[in-house]
Parts: sequence; C-alpha cells; structure tokens
Amino acid sequence: MTTKKQFNSFEEMLSGSDVPVLVDFYADWCGPCQMMVPILEQVNAQLKDRLRIVKIDTEKYTDLATQYRIEALPTLVLFKQGQPVHRIEGVVQAPQLVQHLKTLI
Repeated sequence: MTTKKQFNSFEEMLSGSDVPVLVDFYADWCGPCQMMVPILEQVNAQLKDRLRIVKIDTEKYTDLATQYRIEALPTLVLFKQGQPVHRIEGVVQAPQLVQHLKTLI
C-alpha cells in the first residue's frame, strides 16, 4: 500500500498531487492507529486512482500535528488542492470510510 517518497515539504507533497490526499495522522504507540492500517489498505485498494493516502507520524512531525490541530489519534484529514477540506477522528470501518470519501472526492 505505502510508497515511501521524499519531499522537501509537506506543502510540496500536497500541492504536487493530482488527486486528493488523505493524511493519516498517527503514532506508533496508538492502538486505534494500528487498527487503521488494514482499513486504509482496503480504502486504498478501492480508491487508488482517485485518492492518495499518506501517513504522518505525529511524534516525528510535531509541527505538522500542531499546525493542523491534531488532538486525537488517529485523525484523517482530506486535502484537496493543498487545502484541508474534511477531518475524521477515530477508527472508521473501511466500507463507511470509502462511502464517505466518495462523496468528498
């Protein structure tokens, strides 16, 4: 599912995407965040041509977590054209998440 890429900045990655970007803000110690891994793999399999999924470790990128006011984990933030347009906090099952995202992308 995941492709590791290097970018000079988070903003560069967002603005360089030709599809909406779903950012999963997580931490390794967060149990519910680990539950999202297979869920996001299912979402990616169903929406791979319409959406890019990116994982951001809030422990490593504290400035981004602060900038986007991440207070609960996991938090998913959908970005379109570099701007946050929707956020979801907590675990959401794959069918509901796919259905919800289809209305937004």
